[in-house]
Amino acid sequence: MIRLFEYRDLDKIMEIWLEGNLQAHAFIGEEHWKQNYESVKSVLPNAEVYVYEEAGEIRGFIGMDADYIAGLFIKEEYRGRGIGHQLIETAKRKKRLSLHVYERNTGAVAFYLAEGFTVQQSMTEKETGEREFLMVYGESE
Repeated sequence: MIRLFEYRDLDKIMEIWLEGNLQAHAFIGEEHWKQNYESVKSVLPNAEVYVYEEAGEIRGFIGMDADYIAGLFIKEEYRGRGIGHQLIETAKRKKRLSLHVYERNTGAVAFYLAEGFTVQQSMTEKETGEREFLMVYGESE
């Protein structure tokens, strides 16, 4: 079931966020994610966040800032089961979506391409020096 974030979900979501970043971004030092943990934890409750919960367990979530996908994370053992697709479908209620994804995160790039996103721009992220894509879904207004 997909539902809106509740404050009681915060610690579990942050656990999934950290685990997901460490697994998907081995090319970025672990310290980067640990240094950003508290700042993400402080802003996350103010974002539009949807969680995927089953059998009382949060298995994934998507965080939105207007039409920008700030993050989509699925617990490792539940990846490949359609949870990410369901969360993206929830977000697609908006006419247009955008996100940034690291070029070397090939699994995520392939996922978003399969979901109908297109690469609009390639750039270097200042903080990490990594190449990333701006990907967009839908039409601009």
